[in-house]
Amino acid sequence: MVRAGIWGVGKAIPEKVLTNADLEKMVDTSHEWIIERTGIVERRIASPEQSSSDLASAAALDALRAAEVDVGELDMIIVATATPDMVFPATACLVQAEIGAKNAAAFDLLAGCTGFIYALDLAVRAVETGAYKRVLVIGADVLSKITNWRDRTTCVLFGDGAGACVVAPVKRGGVISTYLGADGSGGDKLSVPAGGSRLPLSAEVLEQGLHYIHMVGKEVFKFAVRIMGEASLEALQRAGLQPEDVDLLIPHQANIRIIDAAAKRLDLSPEKVFVNVDRYGNTGAASIPIAVHEALAQGGLLPGKRVVLVGFGAGLTYGACVLEWNSREDRLL
Repeated sequence: MVRAGIWGVGKAIPEKVLTNADLEKMVDTSHEWIIERTGIVERRIASPEQSSSDLASAAALDALRAAEVDVGELDMIIVATATPDMVFPATACLVQAEIGAKNAAAFDLLAGCTGFIYALDLAVRAVETGAYKRVLVIGADVLSKITNWRDRTTCVLFGDGAGACVVAPVKRGGVISTYLGADGSGGDKLSVPAGGSRLPLSAEVLEQGLHYIHMVGKEVFKFAVRIMGEASLEALQRAGLQPEDVDLLIPHQANIRIIDAAAKRLDLSPEKVFVNVDRYGNTGAASIPIAVHEALAQGGLLPGKRVVLVGFGAGLTYGACVLEWNSREDRLL
């Protein structure tokens, strides 16, 4: 069976920066409170004209350049997003048209902030079968547009962005194992209640703010603290590895306390945990690929390094991936 690895990664983030000081002027909160509870200092906010497909397309082109793959070689595009441009067509189809990937199948995947891990799993399995050779995986969200900026419990958490990677065959290294899961009984703990077939948009819905993110923070926090460590350990077991074999943990960037809990469960020192939540906040499905891009740029992803990607999200979903970072020479052309 062919092995699948990451050939190149890319990212796209909006220009506008929203700081904790800015939020102090908008809602009853403080920089100190936000830092203590979340570790977030600032986040990026899309312009009124920017959509998920805009950021996704920019990240896609960045990843294709890094992978040295022509857009015409793409066989499939998967966009993980909770904020599609519209109900249909799929955001992936909009990206396909924007970047000119005429030969690629395209579809969206919704698994909340775990979406990138879910999409990466599908891409890896598609490449391993030999049916697809170049798969573009994108995580993109503009959560600011479904955030209630009068709700101090949620508006401090979220930001916008996109990250992408090209998954293709490799001789060595690449993805060793993945683990996906969900607990649908917790679906009401993190949701956007309105806008679907159960509760279509109406004047009453808009007045009640049901088209915004609603979160039972304590319940989601307890779930995340438990599941991030458990999912990582399960993925490592499937890979035949132990926590001490991990060179770098790249977790979903939702909350520094959740990240610290996952690191503690794996007994990893701070230098083995990548963190950028302070600069971006929670960017949903974009969180992990943005972090991968930055870890690579900072020299933390050298060939042979064993990396764990792990996330949780609305659903409630969770997932982890163990991979050995591959070199350019490991690519199977």
